[in-house]
Amino acid sequence: MRLTLRIWRQKDRNDPGGLQTYQLDDANEHMSFLEMLDVLNQHLIEKGDEPVAFEHDCREGICGACSLVINGVAHGPLSKTTVCQLHMRFFHEGQTITIEPWRAKGFPVLRDLIVDRSSFDRIMQAGGFIDVRTGAAPDANAIPIAKPTSDLAMDAAECIGCGACVAACPNGSAMLFVAAKASHLNLLPQGLPEKARRARAMVKQMEAEGFGSCTNFAECEAQCPKGISINFIAKLNRDFMKASLFPQGGGGKREA
Repeated sequence: MRLTLRIWRQKDRNDPGGLQTYQLDDANEHMSFLEMLDVLNQHLIEKGDEPVAFEHDCREGICGACSLVINGVAHGPLSKTTVCQLHMRFFHEGQTITIEPWRAKGFPVLRDLIVDRSSFDRIMQAGGFIDVRTGAAPDANAIPIAKPTSDLAMDAAECIGCGACVAACPNGSAMLFVAAKASHLNLLPQGLPEKARRARAMVKQMEAEGFGSCTNFAECEAQCPKGISINFIAKLNRDFMKASLFPQGGGGKREA
């Protein structure tokens, strides 16, 4: 399979960067997208050129490290798929493929296709946790939780923090990420005591990182590899409003 690859190259965050074109003649339809980039890099190394820097880890669709914008779409043309699980059979002979990093103020480019996503870590440090006493693990059935509530919390917990929601959003908003990470804790009894503080702290840190505001384009949901629903954004807005109006209030009643 012959391909024309237009790839963003950038030495560091101070370099203006730009798209460079490469010809690849030996791609295979059975390769994953990252394996195709591995082949390209091998050719570049053999010629004495600098290989393309891109991020990856598990290559199993679990970690979300393989964050690329492919032909203008975060994670590529398939829905609910990470780049590492995208295969070359979904492209065709002679196609031109443009590959870029995430584009957002909160994700500065470090090199080529790698961005700094430590802003997500700082958002989690602001409130994505619960304060509990350590010790022996409690019995799984010690705290009764309604099945619909536990299912909803698990849906939110599926977020892998890849940042596709930010890359897809015209505003560069991180609301879907923050909503998912806050909701999976706020829905469960262990997270209720800190619900108000968590909502305020995580939203405040998100704004400090320079992410945009949510205006309900819903591109985040469409491009999320785990299919996280924008309904969680509505829940976070509700939790944040209550926390702002009643800053001294408790976690509130359990909500679905």
